[in-house]
Amino acid sequence: MKASAFSYTRATSVVNALELLGAHGDKAKVLSGGQSLMPAMNLRLISPELIVDIGELAELRGIAVSGEVLTIGALARHVDLQRSPEVAAHAPLLTEAIAHVAHPAIRNRGTLGGSLAHADPASELPACMVALNAIIVVRGQGSERRIAAEDFFTGIYETALSPRELLVAVELPLRRKDSAHFFREFARRHGDYAIVGLAAQAIIERDAFADLRLVFFAVGDRPVLAKTAKRLINVAVSPKVLLDASRALAEELAPLDDQQASASMRRHLAKVLLVRCASALLGRRDLNAGGPV
Repeated sequence: MKASAFSYTRATSVVNALELLGAHGDKAKVLSGGQSLMPAMNLRLISPELIVDIGELAELRGIAVSGEVLTIGALARHVDLQRSPEVAAHAPLLTEAIAHVAHPAIRNRGTLGGSLAHADPASELPACMVALNAIIVVRGQGSERRIAAEDFFTGIYETALSPRELLVAVELPLRRKDSAHFFREFARRHGDYAIVGLAAQAIIERDAFADLRLVFFAVGDRPVLAKTAKRLINVAVSPKVLLDASRALAEELAPLDDQQASASMRRHLAKVLLVRCASALLGRRDLNAGGPV
C-alpha cells in the first residue's frame, strides 16, 4: 500500500516551519527522519495533506552543555546520541538505551524529536526522557513552552504538542556524581519493539536510594513513572522490602494483552526488571536471589 496524495514543502527555517504549521494546522505533518511517519502514511493510518520537511534545519541540530544543562536539538539523530561524548558523560542512560532502538539503518535516520513526538508507548526514548527528568522545549508562532517529560506524553501516539507547534529541543540536567542508571528490555529479538522495558535513574547515598525514578515502557499507553519506587527510597532494601515492592508494582501497572504478550506476562516481566534493577544499582546480588525470576 502507498500513501494517499499529499503536498510537500521543505522548511527554510524554524520560523518558516511554524508559519506553515500555523496555516495548515492538523492537515500538516512534520517530517524529520521519517522512520515512523512514512510507514504510517504508507499504511494509510494517517493521510496528511501537507508534509513539512524540517530535515535540513541546522538550527535544530547539535548537542551542547551550558551551565547545568545538556541541550539536545530535536534533529539530533539516534546515531549522534550514541556517539556523543557529552551524552555519554552526562546522560549515560541515553547512550545505553539507544543501542536498543531498532537497527542501524533506523538509527542512522531517526531523530530524537521525531521519536518523542511520535510517542510510541513501547519506545525507549520517551521512557528515558521521563527517567532523566527532561524538559521538552516546544515552540509555536511567537511563543515557547517548556514541558516536563512526564507531562508531555498523554496517550498512545499522543503528546501535549499541538498541530501548530514544533518540538525544537530537549534539556537534561547534568548527571550527578552519586547517580546511577539502569536500562533493560525484553524483546523477541534485539531491535524489535519491547515487550516490557525499564529505564531507571537513581541517586545512591550510603548504599541506599536517596532518589529513584523507575520508568516502565510497553506496559501502558505512555511511559509509566512507577509510584512503587517510593517504597525503596531512604530504606534499607532487603529481599522482603523488594518483594513487597514487586507486588505493589504488579497492582500499579495496567498493561494490555496483545499478540506479543499477555497482561499477566508483562506484569511478571516488570517485576523481574524491578528486582534486577535494584540488585544492579545497589551492587547487591542477594536481592536477586529471593525475587521474581
